[in-house]
Amino acid sequence: MVPRAGDRLMVEARSRLVSSEAKDDRVTPFAVEALDLRGRLVRLGPTVDAVLKHYDYPPRVARLLGEAMALAALLGSILESHGRFQLQTRSDGSVDMLVVDYDAPGKLRGFARFDAARLAEISDPEPAALLGRGHLALTIEREEDAARYQGVVPLEGESLAEAAHAYFRQSEQIPSFVRLAVGEVVTPGGRAWRAGGLLLQHLPVAGSRLRDLDPGDAPDGGGAQEEDDAWTEGQALAATIEDHELVDPSLSGERLLFRLFHERGVKVFNERPVEEFCRCSTERIERLLKSFTPQERADMVGDDGRIGVTCEFCATFRSFDPAAFD
Repeated sequence: MVPRAGDRLMVEARSRLVSSEAKDDRVTPFAVEALDLRGRLVRLGPTVDAVLKHYDYPPRVARLLGEAMALAALLGSILESHGRFQLQTRSDGSVDMLVVDYDAPGKLRGFARFDAARLAEISDPEPAALLGRGHLALTIEREEDAARYQGVVPLEGESLAEAAHAYFRQSEQIPSFVRLAVGEVVTPGGRAWRAGGLLLQHLPVAGSRLRDLDPGDAPDGGGAQEEDDAWTEGQALAATIEDHELVDPSLSGERLLFRLFHERGVKVFNERPVEEFCRCSTERIERLLKSFTPQERADMVGDDGRIGVTCEFCATFRSFDPAAFD
């Protein structure tokens, strides 16, 4: 879509036409200052496609891991230049573990562990049906002060987006809206995975918009107090977003944000690129193998007389001579 003369947004405190250039693997911070809203939009293309194709994941597992990657990018991008963010689930579902790492300023990797036999017995197509019950852990490690923070919320048969809502409500006490989407598109090179996500939060400058709830039961004469009007409007606008808009390779992030919030005015900030990475290396694995006893290493030797190690994240296989560690 070609920008029209009236399609303007604020970028770093200056106004310009909305860009229709669609860019993959980007996190776009934005603000709707008239409603005290802050947020981030993520669009993942080649990065999520590469991670999901490292292993032959069934489509339902791939979609769930794609959602986890989009959510990790939204939450991890709060780290400006250093530090690590990890999203991890442990549950009793057919997908009993998801792990996604985000290394600032924009490196992403992930994997899923699942039980193929149990997965085949589940007819529900929704990703939440694969998680079952367990917990979602969100961990931040900041390098500058060696600080480590972790928040844990239960998984009780809901989606990752709903679990994220619970995290912000219970741990951060910030009104938040999360929408995640994963899909496949047809490209000249074949089918490719895409993922997208939107995080919207209500952050009044001095808390003047927020109203404290009664410390006891609901106030006399009525039920619980209503939400702030600005946040109600912000949620209503964000809820109009469609899954296909989040993964559409021809729709720019700026155009999407303008669609949602142009009536109130939206300001976007510098985009942050995201790329696939993996921390594994031959040197790291050698150090790990040296930490085992000779007997433990002997138990690892395969039929070919060597120790084989496959990275859970990137599926890279490395082979080692056990004699090299004696």
